[in-house]
Parts: sequence; structure tokens; C-alpha cells
Amino acid sequence: MQRTTHRSLLLARPVVVALAAAVALTATSCAKSEDDAADGKKSPAAADAGQKVVTPKPGSKTCTVDAYGGRKIDLKDATVGFSQSEKEANPFRIAETQSIKDEAAKRGVKLLTANAQSQFSKQISDVQDLLAKGADLLVIAPLNSDGWDPVLQAAAAKKVPIVTIDRKINATPCKDYVSFIASDFVEQGRRAADRMIEATGGKGEVAILLGSAGNNVTTERTRGFKERVTEKAPGLKIVFEQTGDFTREKGQQVTEQLIQSKPAIKGIYAENDEMGLGAVAALKGAGKKAGDIEIVTVDGTRNAVQGVVDGWISGVIESNPRFGPLAFQTLDTFTQGRGVPQDIVIQDSAYSADNAEQDLGKAY
Repeated sequence: MQRTTHRSLLLARPVVVALAAAVALTATSCAKSEDDAADGKKSPAAADAGQKVVTPKPGSKTCTVDAYGGRKIDLKDATVGFSQSEKEANPFRIAETQSIKDEAAKRGVKLLTANAQSQFSKQISDVQDLLAKGADLLVIAPLNSDGWDPVLQAAAAKKVPIVTIDRKINATPCKDYVSFIASDFVEQGRRAADRMIEATGGKGEVAILLGSAGNNVTTERTRGFKERVTEKAPGLKIVFEQTGDFTREKGQQVTEQLIQSKPAIKGIYAENDEMGLGAVAALKGAGKKAGDIEIVTVDGTRNAVQGVVDGWISGVIESNPRFGPLAFQTLDTFTQGRGVPQDIVIQDSAYSADNAEQDLGKAY
């Protein structure tokens, strides 16, 4: 992605809250998207592609079974329920679900799964059904941040601990849920802005393809991007914002409208890879050449990283979906009676023109 010299802007990460030293682990699951021509075999680089967390901040808040009101159990004897939020056409969700399944199988843990198919009302009923089927522990990838009261009340009544991944539930940690595991989305937005500033020289008109409304990922990735642009590049003007709903099709449609209404646009910040790949399709359809409009995305899917290799995408900030090992280690530590951080933040890497080809095997 980075075609110039400031690679450090993409690779720098602040020290944030993380899991205890016991969770210095990695996951190696890798899934390919529908149009990925790869044969599905893991490259040597995939061994380094798992989630890692950074050093905990002093005084970070933790949660224990006693504080939460749960009970100690042996994870091997437990039933874990996993609620996926979105249709598994998005490579992020494919890799996320596979990672959960792989880790459950590795540990010999009984796993119940449900997919809400991008319908929030279905996700609520899905989780209630998982509880009714006897789930002792829950891992939830929320579609939205609000509206979870029915689930939280039902889980509390049965003293079932909840770990949320990727998106946050707007509720009270160590009361309504145990831990939230995710990337630092504000920082992802800042790093995307750093790359956009570098690619455009910090001047010109840029657009934002927003993610879905109603969740913290969209809000925080947008905030980080805007904050950094205001701070470092007042000559870079955000002249267009429209949701692409985190989908490739919508990203293409919105970009087609964008290049008609804003022909002078110099850059597009897509808040996930799928929208960014949709933007690439729109630019190709309009007869644009690679590099005519700088595109910066967030996720780290194989097709987006290939887009960097091919010159169509200027930078990809990673958001690692391989939650399985970290989620199960968190549950295991918690159910043994030891404290776990209430917020566990993942250390993400980035892909640039400098490293995209050699690190393609780490993408999912």
C-alpha cells in the first residue's frame, strides 16, 4: 500500500489493554473468499498470522467469576455457544467462524453455532436459543452495539458468562459481559489516515465509504480517520461520506455515484476491504487506471492484499479475525477463577507495497 517512505506510520501501534501473559498465543486459521484463486493451503507466513495482544496497561480492569456472579467450571466439560452476526460471504466472517470452530475442536469443547444472516432480530433469538439448548458460555460477534437487554437478562438469569468479539455491546463490563476482544478501531482509522495523507501528499478531496450504522466499528474507524486528517493534513478535504454497509456490492454502487458527482476525488477510505474491492471494481468499470485514485482499506483479506500487490489499493490496515484461541483462552482462564481483562485489544499489522507480496500468506 505504501508506495513511499513512511512505513512506520502503518506499523506503529500504541500500548493498549491486553490479556495477561498467559495468553501469548496465535491462531493460524485462514479462509479464502469466493473469488480467491489460491488453493487454500497455508503458506509458511500463515503461522505468524494469529492474533497477538500487547502489554497490559498498569491498572487495567479485570473480571473474575466472583465479581461477575458466575461459577467455576471446567471448560472441557462445558458447552460453548457462538453467535455469528453476518452472512459468511465476507472473508472476515468466514475466517472468524472457522477460527472459533477450529479452536473448539482442538480443545475438545462442545460448540453450538448460529448465524444471524445480518438480521439483528434473528441474532437476539439465536442467542436465546443457544441458551435454551444448554450453552454454559457464550461468544458473541454482535451485529449492532445496542438492543441486547433481552439476551443480557436471559444470560444473567442462568449465570452464563459472555465474551464479545469484534464489535462491542453497549453494556457494563463484568456485569453484563466478561470481556470484549477486538482491535483498536480508532487507531485503525488513524493509521488509515496516515496512509491516505502519505499517498495523496496531504492535499485534495477524499471520500469515506462508511461501514454499517449502529455499531462501534464504523463510529470509531470514522472518528480516528477524521481526527488524524484534521490534526495532520488540513489540506485534505473530506467531501463525501456514504455507507457501503461493509459489502462489496454496495461499495461499488456508492463509488460509481462518487466518481460521477466528485470527479476530482483523489482518495477513498473504505472502512473494510469488501467496500474497497467494490471501489476498485467501480474504478475499473469507469476506465480508471491503478493509482488514479488512492484507496485505503481496513481488514487484511487476501484479495485486498493482492490489490496492493497489483497497485489498485494503496494500503490495508489489518483487523485480524482469528478470535478462536484468544476467546477460548479467555473463557478458560475466567472459568478457572482467575481474572481476565475487561478489554482485550489486538495488535494489528498492515500491508503496503513494501510487504504485501511477501506477506500475502498471512492474509485471509
